[in-house]
Amino acid sequence: MSTLDLGVIGNCSVASLIDRGGRHVWFCFARLDGDPVFNALLSGAGEEAAHGFMDVAMHGGAPVSQSYLRNTAVLETVLADAEGARLRILDFAPRFPRFGRSYRPPLLVRVIEPIGGRPRVRVRIRPRFDYGAAAPQKSVGSNHLRFIGPEAVLRVTTDMPISYLADEAEFALDRPITLFLGADETIPENPNALGQSYLIETIGYWRQWVRGLAIPFDWQEQVIRAAITLKLCSYEDTGAVVAALTTSIPEAPGSGRNWDYRYCWLRDAFFTVHALNRLGATRTMEGLIRFVTDAALPRNGLAIAPLYPIAPGTPVAEREAAALPGYRGMGPVRIGNAAVLQQQNDVYGSIILTAAQTFWDSRLGPFDDVALYEQLRPVAEEARRTALLPDAGPWEYRGREHVHTYSAAMCWAGLNRMGMIARRLGRAEEAQTWFGHATALRQEILRRATTADGWISGALDCELADASSLLLHEIGLIAPCDERVARTLALIEKRLMRNGLVMRYCEADDFGLPETAFLVCSFWYVDALAGCGRGAEATELFQALLSRRNHAGLLSEDAAPGTGELWGNYPQTYSQVGVILAALRLSRSWEEGLWRAS
Repeated sequence: MSTLDLGVIGNCSVASLIDRGGRHVWFCFARLDGDPVFNALLSGAGEEAAHGFMDVAMHGGAPVSQSYLRNTAVLETVLADAEGARLRILDFAPRFPRFGRSYRPPLLVRVIEPIGGRPRVRVRIRPRFDYGAAAPQKSVGSNHLRFIGPEAVLRVTTDMPISYLADEAEFALDRPITLFLGADETIPENPNALGQSYLIETIGYWRQWVRGLAIPFDWQEQVIRAAITLKLCSYEDTGAVVAALTTSIPEAPGSGRNWDYRYCWLRDAFFTVHALNRLGATRTMEGLIRFVTDAALPRNGLAIAPLYPIAPGTPVAEREAAALPGYRGMGPVRIGNAAVLQQQNDVYGSIILTAAQTFWDSRLGPFDDVALYEQLRPVAEEARRTALLPDAGPWEYRGREHVHTYSAAMCWAGLNRMGMIARRLGRAEEAQTWFGHATALRQEILRRATTADGWISGALDCELADASSLLLHEIGLIAPCDERVARTLALIEKRLMRNGLVMRYCEADDFGLPETAFLVCSFWYVDALAGCGRGAEATELFQALLSRRNHAGLLSEDAAPGTGELWGNYPQTYSQVGVILAALRLSRSWEEGLWRAS
């Protein structure tokens, strides 16, 4: 049975998911949103499961351990048999400076080495193209094997016998072997020497990157792993950050809540920028800001969508991949996301809050502040116009609309930040106008969202328990110590808390009653507890949430409250952001930690 006990490797061009036995089960080529040539994660359990992966089949072997090399995105898997033979697999995607640029080819490197005895192994590489529909043709060269698909070719270059690889023959592993899998390009160097060079430089890159992070005193390992994973979800070529690396892992068993998350959501961008800023990961943050301002700012009258492909011109229209049965056979497998067509009014505030970073952060740029402000002006006007209109909301309901409190609040935040930006630019009169609009809107939102019992509803003019209400203090609409926040926390504890996890909402939606908890909601709850002075409770819950991470220290989108099993697309950017922000909020200061340690 498939589970989400998966490690992730990547280099901000490509990424691959690897199970505990060292099998690559999800690898999109030649970028994060590409054709999954390794697609065993969604191949069910029938005949289709015999393809769509790369592994090392060890005779009589079984997994022993899997972990990352410290502070890197290099994954180590150890296998052993009953006779004591052992082997180690190192998987990574090369990433390091080269010729004054970032070298990050669409390439996977696998090093397989004996560490005890003479293990007998078969190296199996079985890609499928066109979302599982097309079997490749094979072409054998002197030191490589090519897999030829309808629109792409994969080349494997190696120092192991090509005949063994082509025929999946068993052999004794008595020396290290190296495999390069990527584009159909010649690799003239000695594979072992090149692989070791790439490995050393990639380890060096990640450790140097980690050294530059502003991590908290407490929970350092957890924050570092979340930060590396967040970076692996970024597509550096354009600066986009995907919501997750996968498509169609259901939010709950057999629920049909199967979505493609390999796109950049404007809503997520603000929180991701917030986390990257707190960590000091300025290059990734700046790339995302540039992507959002380039892709989403209106031009030629184009409407603003809730999400964007990671590269311009990529189709986003939703369709189904019929050849893939789905995760554990739970289809459908969807390509694209119909949410792109929805009206989600929070996007206007998301853009402004994302871009606002550039007006204050001296590490970024250079940006033309005046030109950017003028580009943001129509976005703010649209926020003012749509703030109190119905939309699909942050949960992207497909069959109903409300005037969602979070959407309206993000519109307020956009107007408020526009006032701050205008004031910073010396435009006092314009600043007062924006602040005036924001003040009137804030009063209207709080009047219509506050229930008779004093808690904040997820929609105006009705009573709707919604976890997104936990974010209102984060964007500044309401003070974290406000009595309405306390009452909202009590309401959420009563209606949405399930075994230490917070549900998004509890009413039935287009697909029935929700069954699993959207993990970031629990991190929002932790932040809200801390904000209102309940730090001990927040810390206890945060520790419990960290215990739900898998063996690789990663989280998906959702978790089952009863069993704790991870569901939903993986690894989820939002969940990694939740780990980072909660740890930064709850940690002792370095001064306090060091003083107490001494």
